[in-house]
Amino acid sequence: MAIAETQVYMPQAPRPRIRLLEDERWLAFVLLVPTLALLGTFIAYPFLRGILLSVTNSRVGVPGEFVGLANFYKIFNDGIFRTSVYNTFLYTGVTTVFKLALGLWLAMLLNRNFRGKAFARAFILLPFIIPTVLSTFAWKWMFDPTFSVLNWLLYHLGLISGRINWLGDPDLAMISIIIVNIWRGVPFFAISLLAGLQTISPELSEAAAIDGARLWQRFWHITWPLLLPVTMVVVLFSVIQTFADFQIVYVMTGGGPANATHLFATYAYQIGIGTGLLSEGAAISLAMFPVLFLVVIIQLLYIRRVEVR
Repeated sequence: MAIAETQVYMPQAPRPRIRLLEDERWLAFVLLVPTLALLGTFIAYPFLRGILLSVTNSRVGVPGEFVGLANFYKIFNDGIFRTSVYNTFLYTGVTTVFKLALGLWLAMLLNRNFRGKAFARAFILLPFIIPTVLSTFAWKWMFDPTFSVLNWLLYHLGLISGRINWLGDPDLAMISIIIVNIWRGVPFFAISLLAGLQTISPELSEAAAIDGARLWQRFWHITWPLLLPVTMVVVLFSVIQTFADFQIVYVMTGGGPANATHLFATYAYQIGIGTGLLSEGAAISLAMFPVLFLVVIIQLLYIRRVEVR
């Protein structure tokens, strides 16, 4: 009888490349490579390039030479730059306070049960969804001294007797861009705080109500402490975005009238792109970095302190 030959299967050793991917450290590195490439291309490189430009006297078409901190010394002695610094802090502070107050109020309302709640939540996002430039052009028309719907409304209500040049007066122009920023930023606060409110158990408020706590007491001692970490994160993102705001001011006033509404971003654009002084424009842009860095560090430390309580 012929003895059947049996074949023994020998598993092949894994290839070196597969063995590397089985290591969590190498796999994490491979997965992070696309993210690191994007961050390096669109964030790290422009930031380092801006630092190099700020210490030279580069202009459009002229590489320039190393001048050290001469550009920073020049802008700190510039009256328009000092106005831009004041405007940026005023613009950021006022808008953040109003966006937080109105956003929290809307979040509390949207957290209630009522008919059409889903539609109301979707509708409140419209100012945040509409492209900034498009909505700002609509607001610019509303503030127009000749065709302003606001002037028409105030006139027919008997509150004014003549046209108001909203964007031609320095104080009114600053108020106008603040109003537009608040209108656009409130939905972000409202939806973010609403998400935070929905993580709070309603049983806590109900127990406090049974114990005799009033509505304001329940909010101050239960809702607000539990909502504070989310609020600080939302405020942090809003401050960063508002501090570097460009589109609203550029479309509505262009920094005018008479440079009265310039912010860091708009003045840096006017100097760097408008006049071709790239190095001075880069220095103006970098002047906001220490302030933002300090704000971020302080808020992150505060958030960490709140979360570990």
